[in-house]
Amino acid sequence: MSERPADGFVRVRLDLGYDGADFSGWAKQRSRRTVQGELESAIATVLRLPDPVELTVAGRTDAGVHARGQVAHVDLPAEVWERESGRLRRRLAGRLPWDVRVWGVAQAPPGFDARFSAVWRRYAYRIGDHPGGVDPLLRGHVLWHDRPVDVDLMNDAAKLMLGEHDFAAYCKKREGATTIRTLLDLAWERTADGLAVATVRADAFCHNMVRALVGAMILVGDGHRPVGFPAEVLAGRERHSAVNVVRPHGLTLEEVGYPADELLAARSREARNIRTLPGCR
Repeated sequence: MSERPADGFVRVRLDLGYDGADFSGWAKQRSRRTVQGELESAIATVLRLPDPVELTVAGRTDAGVHARGQVAHVDLPAEVWERESGRLRRRLAGRLPWDVRVWGVAQAPPGFDARFSAVWRRYAYRIGDHPGGVDPLLRGHVLWHDRPVDVDLMNDAAKLMLGEHDFAAYCKKREGATTIRTLLDLAWERTADGLAVATVRADAFCHNMVRALVGAMILVGDGHRPVGFPAEVLAGRERHSAVNVVRPHGLTLEEVGYPADELLAARSREARNIRTLPGCR
């Protein structure tokens, strides 16, 4: 995907949400239902485009993961955008299935790239540890853990993980991709309805990173491992057999952050560079 739209095209930002339960993740697949596939089909249909469209997304979510604040962009012919911009959101609402919604449609500022211009992504992971289980109305968005978890202990462990690190121990490795990330926030709170909720914010995430981090934190929260265990795993840079990648349905992408408009292009160029840790350059 180009850094800027081709001549005669307009870059359009989409703000959207979806329930991931019945999707095989974000990325389009030939024989599986995906969020990208549904959206691209709906856009091409309502705009009566002769050629397929291609969406670029802020963060590719895995199968079963939800989103409330996902961001994507698509490049549309300028004449189509001029004609349809005022009614595109309403028309998509009538065409899309119930489990994906587009909340905002707007022409993106110069330099905007939904993926590379983002400076952070914020996820929430929700755990219920009531001995009776999870509220049936929340079961599709909350993981039930059969032992009580101590959020204070998990917060103590989380503080040791913040900053820029190689998160190889918490990521599913991909050929040619770096696992260096900057973890900006990792904090737990006990909500009024009794859930233990993690807020996890980073400049970017690698595959399975949030779910593996939560898996390590749970081991601290329920007393199976000491507070320093997740940081020890991180320092080892190798997957640990005790750390489970927790189930996807407790995870929701809540928000994506972008810099001021005048910084979008510079951020996009910076984010395309492969990072190394200080001292390894």
